[in-house]
Amino acid sequence: MNINLAYTKLGTGTPVLILHGLFGCRRNWAGIAKSLANTHQVFTLDMRNHGESRHSLEMTYPDMAADITHFIEQHKLGPCPVIGHSMGGKASMVLALTRPELVERLLILDIAPVTYDHDYSDYVNTMKDINLSQVSKRGDVEPIIASVVDNPATQAFLMQNLVPTEQGGYRWRVNLDAFRVNMPNILGFPEISDQNAYTAKTLFLGGRQSDYIAAPYQSEIKRLFPAADVDFIDDAGHWVHADQPQAVLARFQAFLK
Repeated sequence: MNINLAYTKLGTGTPVLILHGLFGCRRNWAGIAKSLANTHQVFTLDMRNHGESRHSLEMTYPDMAADITHFIEQHKLGPCPVIGHSMGGKASMVLALTRPELVERLLILDIAPVTYDHDYSDYVNTMKDINLSQVSKRGDVEPIIASVVDNPATQAFLMQNLVPTEQGGYRWRVNLDAFRVNMPNILGFPEISDQNAYTAKTLFLGGRQSDYIAAPYQSEIKRLFPAADVDFIDDAGHWVHADQPQAVLARFQAFLK
């Protein structure tokens, strides 16, 4: 079943959609969206099981692509440029490969249409196992997250999902149960024939210090996106837009012209 995705709209002009990655939310894109809104009508969306969008145990890439399709059709936006990072990038790819008439051009940030062997189950299990009924302040949770996440920026990224309740406690706003059940789907990518290749303008933009668009994956990119260019942002890892926001903004602006 399609989910009505929570969103923020900024600016006027040609619409463009921005989709976040796993554990993220539309607010992660507020700065870049504000700058793009000088020339475009920018929609930042919360994917299902994230942010303020509804939760569901169904969480395949066709499910997520169907949500985006519903959003584009509901708001009469297509065809429009679509930008997606990580999980949001895979959902954007499936959208372009199955409903190309809705996607005017495609920009994928640091992800490829392949199955990865890394895993975020440690993050999910650690967050899930915290007894939030015993948590009185965020500082109670931070050292637990730090025990499984070395990088302070990633710790903060996960902690953004700990939000206060009306009763004065805390809850995770992401659907950890859905993440746990669907981790193989999230790490994977659907099998799609060459006959469904997306032939419009496409850019895969990676972080130079990330291995998510490594050379072995680029043949699969070219198979499904034959018009794609592949490029990298220096001094950036997987969260490219957090590491180098100005460089990413400049590439987005050039791509959308």
